Amino acid sequence: MINVQNLQYTYSNKAIEFPDFQCEKSEQMLVLGQSGCGKTTLLQLIGGMLKIQKGSIFIQNTRINELKNSQLDKFRGKNIGFVFQQHHFISALNVEENLLLTQQLAGVKTDKNAIKNLLTQLNLDHKLKEKPTSLSQGEQQRVAIARALVHQPTVILADEPTSALDDVNCNEVINLLKQQAKINNTTLLIVTHDARLKTHFEKTLHL
Repeated sequence: MINVQNLQYTYSNKAIEFPDFQCEKSEQMLVLGQSGCGKTTLLQLIGGMLKIQKGSIFIQNTRINELKNSQLDKFRGKNIGFVFQQHHFISALNVEENLLLTQQLAGVKTDKNAIKNLLTQLNLDHKLKEKPTSLSQGEQQRVAIARALVHQPTVILADEPTSALDDVNCNEVINLLKQQAKINNTTLLIVTHDARLKTHFEKTLHL
């Protein structure tokens, strides 16, 4: 599903070399590393938000560095869901409207019933019409998970999804991510420095 080969990315004063690895369909994988080791860079390269300078990344047997910008946008919208460190919700829109916008941007048919069902699974259906800013930190993170799943991607990429959470919310969010990925038959790749997550994953890569 995800295949990283000979990947390297160079900033003006730093070159980062990444180990080769594979994450199979429906597999769940944790990438651990301290700040500055390139975790977020790796996720952005896999997600097509940074241009690959050297090496190759394959997703579903598609070599994403061979795609033109418009093709990459379409491929990313269809196949990849993101959970970011910062949620980037549109504050003027309520929870349902934020998720409808995600479906539109992904190029899939908007489906309010699918959104409600997904929020029900995450115990958030009663927050459907509320603004994200009115939600607790844990609730916002669950909405972020819903946004990553709402267009039924084949891959979920999560960047430090638990670093700002206490132990209770950390366990809740990571269990929800794993559960929803399993239900939706989705490949899950999480990058983090949060060592609390090590016990949750059988497959771990250290940067």
